[in-house]
Amino acid sequence: MRRCVRGILIVLALSGSLLSAAPAQAVEARQAAPVPLERLFDNVAVSDDGLPAAADFDGAGASLSARDLTAAGWVPGRTLTVQGARLTWPRRQPGEPDNVRAAGQDVRVTGRGDALAFLVAGTAGTETGGPGTVTYANGTRSGYRLTAPDWRTGPLATKAVALPHINTPGGQLAEPARLYVVTVPLAPGRELASVRLPRAAGLHVFAVSVRTATQGWTGSWATSTGGYAAVGPWTDRTLRLVVRTSAGGPRVRMRFDNTFASAPVRIDGATVAVRASGAAARGTPVPLSFAGEESVEIPAGAQAYSDPLGFAVPADADLLVSFHLPGPVPAAPLHRLAQQRSYVSEPGDHTADGTAGAYTSVITSWPLLAGVDVSGGPGSVVLLGDSITDGDKSTVDANRRWPNVLAGRLLRQSSVPRYGVLNQGVSGNRVVTDRYPGDGVSTDTAGVSALHRFDRDVLAQPSARTAIVFEGVNDVRWGASAEQVIAGLRELAERGRARGLRMLAATILPCAGETRCTAAVDAERGVVNEWIRRGGVFDGMLDFDAVVRDPADPARILPAYDSGDHLHPGDAGLAALAESVDLRLL
Repeated sequence: MRRCVRGILIVLALSGSLLSAAPAQAVEARQAAPVPLERLFDNVAVSDDGLPAAADFDGAGASLSARDLTAAGWVPGRTLTVQGARLTWPRRQPGEPDNVRAAGQDVRVTGRGDALAFLVAGTAGTETGGPGTVTYANGTRSGYRLTAPDWRTGPLATKAVALPHINTPGGQLAEPARLYVVTVPLAPGRELASVRLPRAAGLHVFAVSVRTATQGWTGSWATSTGGYAAVGPWTDRTLRLVVRTSAGGPRVRMRFDNTFASAPVRIDGATVAVRASGAAARGTPVPLSFAGEESVEIPAGAQAYSDPLGFAVPADADLLVSFHLPGPVPAAPLHRLAQQRSYVSEPGDHTADGTAGAYTSVITSWPLLAGVDVSGGPGSVVLLGDSITDGDKSTVDANRRWPNVLAGRLLRQSSVPRYGVLNQGVSGNRVVTDRYPGDGVSTDTAGVSALHRFDRDVLAQPSARTAIVFEGVNDVRWGASAEQVIAGLRELAERGRARGLRMLAATILPCAGETRCTAAVDAERGVVNEWIRRGGVFDGMLDFDAVVRDPADPARILPAYDSGDHLHPGDAGLAALAESVDLRLL
């Protein structure tokens, strides 16, 4: 009996404590309700150059320069599009709290999309980050991991923008400060309710948003920015770029990228037309708009999408994309090896010209323009590659790159969806090493490594379904080991599959006879190819090596397929690569 009473008393005591705790827990829950990020700002990162002590970004008194941010076009309250995500630079003046130190806070974020984008930087002296949680409107959750490179030591190759100075109480330092945009995957189709930030020392968050820019669009044409190079200089000139579509559709939008830039660029007007021949349009070019305006200023490191335009884009056809640069533009982000002639006008805005008369100069690169999307469609296949994918040694103006031939095959069949094909090849590119350093004007336009450009050139592409990775020959030709290349390819496969992409790898082509393709290089190539053939990491394999090698000398390209330099296939070899692709793998 005594034990029974004691048990009842314990139960009552426990019940009382639980009841008394309930209101406190309810209050705590109410207090912890997700709020907009700006209500959590607890750190000051930006200072006026004359008042550097008004900010302390890193806990040691250093901060970002408000003047540098303005010069880059990153002004308070401005919406910046980076990697397809719209992020607003905090609407705060220098010396006011403008970011939150991540410590497990719950942030209200709404919308549906493929990724959650964070504008971040670390101040821990090295990369910092940790796990967080996304909560959806239906009560379900998903985890993510957010990491932020350090604002002073992180890679320039992946930064959103680099600023030329750092403010300190002892004076301004001529040292670059970096800001980064990092994306993490979301559950497809679910409406977001909130996100819980990681608990990570030195992880600062300036903005967060849902990336929706890829939904409802299929990429028809794209190119990768390989560097930031001297051009022109162009003042009051119109560029008329020729691009070849893959998929067609009833509406179109363009994407202009100011990647790697340190200053904004202004486009005063833009049009699109189907090409007749040369720089002449078939019909009258149709004007594009940007947020309802004729012109747009693109901040350093950011992008601009034109408004959706009712314009019938034919499949497998040449478009003329014309845009007026009031200038001066002494340098620009560009894709160097277009294998396609485009045009620059005499002074003036000639975007509306249907005739070619004003276009008196020829260029063989694609500056600023990075994408052409069409509405609807089944999505895109992204080809991540080097000069062989870029079409080096293919016939100029003939669209005989292997991605063009693959796009034609898809259009002529009905067994699989007629995907858009996006050529993200960059001549000279490598898997694990940057050729272009990622910042500043450079004569090297071979791009940052495949690892460093993967988010921008693959994951951010509209409705990407499958990616084919066809790189590695430049790595082994310039001293990388097979193990290093394999590690890089493995990382690409894992990152792509984590985002829901189907990841395919292509074997590296033979190149004996080319100066750097020694027997030792061929041995490393063989190790990489055998690893690809064994499978288990990628979702599928394309044995391009077997397609073009000479049966009598497997270290060489078959003479009928060789462009003559023993490294790049010619038109026939590129066509053989595309014809060998089993479309069901896509």
